[in-house]
Amino acid sequence: MAASIITMKMLIIPNNTTTQNLDIFASKKKTLRLRCISSSATAAATACCSASFQHAPPRRSGNYGPSLWDFDYIQSLNTQYAEERYLRRASELKVEVKKILVQEKELSTVEELLELIDDLQRLGISYHFEDEINQMLGCCMSRHMHGERITLRERKGICTLQLLNSDSSENMALASPKVFDCFRNEKGDFDPNLGNDTKGLLQLYEASFLSTPGEKTLDLAREFATNFLQKYPNEKIDENLSLLVRHALELPIHWRVERPNARWFIEAYEKRPDVNPLVLELAKLDFNIVQATHQQELKHVYEWWKQTGLAEKLPFARDRMVECYLWSVGYFFHPEDGYPRIMTAKLNALITVIDDIFDIYGTLQELQLFYNAIQRWDVEAIHQLPNYMQICYMALYNFINETAYEVLKQQGRLIIPHLRKSWEDLCRTYLQEAEWYFTGYTPTLEEYMNNAWISISAPLTLSHTYFVVANPIENEVVGSLHKYQDVVRYSGTILRLADDLGTSQAEMERGDVAKAVECYMNERGGSREEAEEYVRYLIDETWKKMNEGVAVAADDSAFLQDFVRIAADIGRTAQYFYQHGDGHGIQTPQIKQNIPTLLFQPIF
Repeated sequence: MAASIITMKMLIIPNNTTTQNLDIFASKKKTLRLRCISSSATAAATACCSASFQHAPPRRSGNYGPSLWDFDYIQSLNTQYAEERYLRRASELKVEVKKILVQEKELSTVEELLELIDDLQRLGISYHFEDEINQMLGCCMSRHMHGERITLRERKGICTLQLLNSDSSENMALASPKVFDCFRNEKGDFDPNLGNDTKGLLQLYEASFLSTPGEKTLDLAREFATNFLQKYPNEKIDENLSLLVRHALELPIHWRVERPNARWFIEAYEKRPDVNPLVLELAKLDFNIVQATHQQELKHVYEWWKQTGLAEKLPFARDRMVECYLWSVGYFFHPEDGYPRIMTAKLNALITVIDDIFDIYGTLQELQLFYNAIQRWDVEAIHQLPNYMQICYMALYNFINETAYEVLKQQGRLIIPHLRKSWEDLCRTYLQEAEWYFTGYTPTLEEYMNNAWISISAPLTLSHTYFVVANPIENEVVGSLHKYQDVVRYSGTILRLADDLGTSQAEMERGDVAKAVECYMNERGGSREEAEEYVRYLIDETWKKMNEGVAVAADDSAFLQDFVRIAADIGRTAQYFYQHGDGHGIQTPQIKQNIPTLLFQPIF
């Protein structure tokens, strides 16, 4: 991995903004500095805090319900798909599907090859056939380079190539937006006659989400395809295609999480008249086998969660261990990524609890003391904390040591200072938001976002992720981790804005610092609907920057490509959890329905 991960500039607002976005950050930047806690201030805060313990100050409540899946239920999970007979059958099916791929490469058209690759990707089984898929993509490229015209319907290949994270410069050339120019008239507009091809328009729509900053062709392609797809009567297209159109308009595949999308697509694929029975059987069986692995990992993290005592001792905080684990599945969806999934699930649980301490339960004096203890990383510092904070502090302290111990044992590297630095940065931004809330200050959108992309925890997650998955750990990379390169900021920005869209209204009702929506409304005087639309625009613009980051990473080391992919997957998982509201805290009906199908119920 290169020392400078990515050096693009982070601009929340592009230079060519529309009139509704002009001057959003024109107001002069006003930064509230965290006050330094001197020894005398600490003593005063301790005294004040002690008094507050005795008088039991009023506390806010997030009104979070208990976990939907308790310890006993998780420990009782049992599935037959971990048995040897299913593993043996899956191996047989992979051999048969490989034979199909070899045959298709020789006999099929470019369109058919790209559709088959896309099916394997959406079914969640393409990781078994990476060599065969690369050969098929090379075949498509060879035909294209030798003059075979690529049709509109074959634009699906553009999306496929990127989603497979191809690092081939030849394949990237096929994905260039310039290939769309042949479908535009002399005025630069897309030919209206193309609207008669619904399947091609759907592929064009999906590919348009690979746009990068300043890219006009793909933006026009999206507008063109969206208008036709939204207006096209569903009765004029077949039922299966109609299902795909609705799914794409709700959220494009480029923004979707691998595992939930695979579950959905397996059921859609089964209804198709051209379904390949061997491919379908493998997709179902592979999903169930991986689900069995997830269940064993869930049992492990639930054991750890129960041992911490945090759910019992801190009843005000969200008890969301299953959800925390599902977040980690969003970043690490390959079966062999068990250790990163487990450690990231634990990390997510601790982030959730500490976030609730700062956002809901703690007084400002208590929060200042907690941040001071985080800065010192001295177990003796917990004597200044109330009991509920002592338990949380020790759980965090032990988790950092557990993570560092494994790295020291495996690689001989001491990473405790780097892990601690990430938590210091996170808690500093938590405290900034607490100060804004307790002083009644509404920040500008720029002030808010400069703090919020860190307070949403993406930088901390990515720094921990590096140490969990990198082997070997590289000095140059470690030195750059806390400089927070652009892709880290993009990841945090998407996560933050998606979170705010799903949760801000409920958080304002209980009492919390203004979020992105409220900051915009306060600064610009617009309605909530206008503010939410603007936040969606910011998400879209940030995805363009992320796409550019992915393209830059394609020319660098293999680990950099993985790091950027994880950064992007954090954004995708955020949009999954917050698409219909607060799927992490309040647990939306969609999440309540989806989690059992992903983690507990096999596909038959």
